[in-house]
Amino acid sequence: GSAALLLFPCKPRSQVRVASLAASRVVMTMVACNVGDVTYALSYAELGDPSRVTDALVELRSALVANVDASEVHSAAFEWAGMTPNPQAMLIRVRGHLPDGTLVQEKAALFARGTRVYQVAMLGARLDEVAAGAFFESLSLAQ
Repeated sequence: GSAALLLFPCKPRSQVRVASLAASRVVMTMVACNVGDVTYALSYAELGDPSRVTDALVELRSALVANVDASEVHSAAFEWAGMTPNPQAMLIRVRGHLPDGTLVQEKAALFARGTRVYQVAMLGARLDEVAAGAFFESLSLAQ
């Protein structure tokens, strides 16, 4: 398990891949589903080394912005009960384009608990604020 729980508005599927993060290879797990054209996702990776957590959060943020060729980025500090405090824990909103040119918005939270980094995200042409609020507020970190 991820130690992070989220209430998805649809039945999520899980996929695992090896990714390069904070100068090493890690197993990244993504749990995601779609409602219409909106994707709801939780991704996480165990780094095993506290000294790599901050770099990993910075890299996740950079990738998030680059993946949608973001033209607009808003970020704010993110704090949640049970997370490990980190200056790179962020709540980010981006507007950009998918590779096929489709306009897209994304809202994401990046944070860590111990040596595990997390990304909670919603991605779609339009994000419903009520749905986004319900999804993000459903996050709980096992104590």
